[in-house]
Amino acid sequence: MPTSRVIGRLTSETPTDLQTAPGRPRRLPDDLLRQATKRLQILALLAAGLWFLAPTLGHLAVYFSTPGDPRATSFGFIDAVASVGLVTSIGLYVILRMTHRSPAFVLNLGLVYLVLTAIDLGVMIHWGAISTAGIDSRPMITWIGPVILMTAAIVPAEPRKMALAAFVAASMDPIGMFVARSAGMYQFGGILTPFLMHYPNYLMAGVAVAISGVLTRLGQQVTKAREMGSYRLGELLGRGGMGEVYLAHHRMLARPAAIKLIRLEAFPSEDGAKAQLAAARFRREAEAAARLKSPHTVQLYDFGTTDEGRLYLVMELLEGITLEHLVRAEGALPAARVIHVLRQVCDSLEEAHDAGLVHRDIKPANIHLGRVGRHPDFVKVLDFGLVKSVAGSDGQDSLASIAGMVIGTPAYMAPEMVHGEGGVDGRADLYSLGCVAYYLLTGELVFAGETAVQTALLHVQQPPAPPSSRTGNPIPPALERLVLACLAKRPAERPQSASELNAALAAVGTAG
Repeated sequence: MPTSRVIGRLTSETPTDLQTAPGRPRRLPDDLLRQATKRLQILALLAAGLWFLAPTLGHLAVYFSTPGDPRATSFGFIDAVASVGLVTSIGLYVILRMTHRSPAFVLNLGLVYLVLTAIDLGVMIHWGAISTAGIDSRPMITWIGPVILMTAAIVPAEPRKMALAAFVAASMDPIGMFVARSAGMYQFGGILTPFLMHYPNYLMAGVAVAISGVLTRLGQQVTKAREMGSYRLGELLGRGGMGEVYLAHHRMLARPAAIKLIRLEAFPSEDGAKAQLAAARFRREAEAAARLKSPHTVQLYDFGTTDEGRLYLVMELLEGITLEHLVRAEGALPAARVIHVLRQVCDSLEEAHDAGLVHRDIKPANIHLGRVGRHPDFVKVLDFGLVKSVAGSDGQDSLASIAGMVIGTPAYMAPEMVHGEGGVDGRADLYSLGCVAYYLLTGELVFAGETAVQTALLHVQQPPAPPSSRTGNPIPPALERLVLACLAKRPAERPQSASELNAALAAVGTAG
């Protein structure tokens, strides 16, 4: 079974440990480092193209300018050096594409690549042609200088590391000249001449260190800005309609978590009063969700508002897979496994409904399967952060209503939610759970219109086909009747509670 770390309906395959030891400077966020890794891939690919084109165009220039010149078709020293640069660049690109290394390792590799490239350029420039008659010692800029600057802008390395790599790279021109002189290729006087000739490259190396310092400070500011309460944000796990989800770590506890940042744009309002009402409602709903203790409900650790006014939820980080991904990968599930999953969801919903909370977005993408201890297929119901309270009538709308949004997914939405009728209660969640059961048993949606609106209307108007008519897998008749009962258009014709549905599922499992 493929695994991932999940929160809500957003996943990440390989989050890394982002904790920083006390007293050490903040490291850069991994998502920023990962972006730098992609830019380094592009740089390596472009460099490979230049290492190929430069000698090729040189041969063509000789061929057309001096026909018959043997240099046009011979493989010379410059070609050998360019081949080394080409192989090095392609090798770096392949390593970055094919392996999963830590971002810090990749950035160090980028600095090593800078030095290797500088060596190739120094050899090409100063060993390519014999000049025993002396050289022009005026200051000059070689390709090494611009390469140092490009690397600094792409690879956000620590300034001290960049200083060392840039100094070594800038020194390849003088070193190349000394080696060439010892081989009888160059004649120049004075030990300082090579350094004075190439001092512009050293100036560029100094600028590169300054650039690294700026990028590092900016990244550290991002890290600081992502610190929320006792948690420090790490890499971006994904984005959704409501905002972004980040991997996070508690400052004191060795406990990973996931932080969902709610986008302010998700709650359009014409005045500040609505924004304040949304924030107040968010707090009440988060407090209600935090009180849910079922082992089959994703745990809400913390919630609050950032300095910029963004709302956030801190939830447990899960290992495993959602039902959505499971069915897509394996197809329809056996009836016994479906019953096992549904009963655990009922356990989560029973507690929420008893507390007067309705999830309103039960669907396969919000039901997570993982291993807890020795228990496989352990269910966690996700996204209880924006539930709706139906306990009492205080005249205050839910957070979603304040935002002018419709919560729910058309393929799993109860008819009363499509109508927008008041008094939506836990039986709407049971309808959605019936849709989930249908999908798990058949691998197909109950209704699938061409548009979201058509799909929602089908839930209101059309009776569902029996699951057994849409799959060749055996489905116990009692289970099929129970699923169809959950899909009744009128709430009164469905199971009246999650505990009632749980007991009915247990009876089906016992009979099977």
